[in-house]
Amino acid sequence: MSIRIPGAVFGDPTTTGWPLILAPLVLVVAIPVTDHFLDPNVHIAPLLSVVPAFTAAIAGTWATALMSVLAVLAQVVAGAERHTLGSEQVLTEIVALVLLSALLTLFTYVRETHRSQLRRVRLISETAQRAVLRPLPERSGPLGIATEYRTAETDTRIGGDLFALARTADSTRLLIGDVRGKGLDSITDTSIMLGAFRAAAHRQSPLPELVAYLEGSVHWGLSELAGVEADVGERFVTAVVADIPDDEPVIRLVSCGHPPPLLLRNGAATPLVVGHPAPPLGLGGLATSAYAPQTFPFPVGGHVLLYTDGVSEARDRDGVFYPLADRAATAGRVVVWADGGPEMLVEYLTSDLMEYTGQSLNDDMAMIAVKRIRLSERAGRDGAADHAPGATEDPWSARRPADGATRRQRGGEEG
Repeated sequence: MSIRIPGAVFGDPTTTGWPLILAPLVLVVAIPVTDHFLDPNVHIAPLLSVVPAFTAAIAGTWATALMSVLAVLAQVVAGAERHTLGSEQVLTEIVALVLLSALLTLFTYVRETHRSQLRRVRLISETAQRAVLRPLPERSGPLGIATEYRTAETDTRIGGDLFALARTADSTRLLIGDVRGKGLDSITDTSIMLGAFRAAAHRQSPLPELVAYLEGSVHWGLSELAGVEADVGERFVTAVVADIPDDEPVIRLVSCGHPPPLLLRNGAATPLVVGHPAPPLGLGGLATSAYAPQTFPFPVGGHVLLYTDGVSEARDRDGVFYPLADRAATAGRVVVWADGGPEMLVEYLTSDLMEYTGQSLNDDMAMIAVKRIRLSERAGRDGAADHAPGATEDPWSARRPADGATRRQRGGEEG
């Protein structure tokens, strides 16, 4: 069983056990009592210096000061019991304990002050990072969505990978990208890219115009940093911009030098390879003047997985790349068999990836799993069923009844 110690006494609230908290008090009582019954030539009262040292290691300023006072009093009592309180040795021990206690109390005060400052800085950092990389909704029109994001640097919530979502009147637009570099050094480029997408993606402009706008924004945003930050001319963003209509079982993609998404359907993972991908965003003169989207089938019940190279280029201890397509196909079969959704797909792949790499990532990673649950309500009213042309029944889900049907059968048998 654990308890939460009040921060006013023990500093930073910490979950710990009763024996650990009571140990200094036990020593304060046990050492003088034991010392009284020992041989006169054996004196263990100096061991009371352990009390403030131990308390400083597990508690805060006030607790350390309180236990220090009790330790000094206990040493005085031990000296009085032996009638040696006025001796030079005992006085020296008491003075040494007082000095040690004062230093330890000062140490805990400085530590708690720095810890409080660190908490405030971390809170500000997390708030700023959350504002830059906003979480995606779990539903968007006829789509179910799940994401996973991890940075290579510890204690950071945002790095060089990015994603965003925007709704238009009749579609969902998704962005996934990878800024050159990783960790905190790439946050400036990440914020430029995300700001441009959020400013323009909700408009009804065609996908090529949206990508051209992103290219211009990233190029000019980096140009403004040319005199402030180094290597601006070598920085760019790879990205995939997707438009998923509500009423059509398709997905339209523009790839700017980014790894191709995967369509998980019928137990297989099919790369959605764009014939002539555009250069990465932000390269200015190398950018193409026209971004031609490609259309791929995205039927009801299918999953599309968008990811960064932190996933596809992750390596095991032998330097072998993570076999994403094979593992994604396996994950898709598991999810369909379990009647799961995009959340299960992302959790499965993340767990498998971390196990493959030995719980260590050398680059930031991001994944977006999108499942088309149905076509829009408007399409249904127009006479189009959820299983529109091209949206065939998934053979994996057809192998077993739905959970509700199973429960009804069992209820009938039991009844």
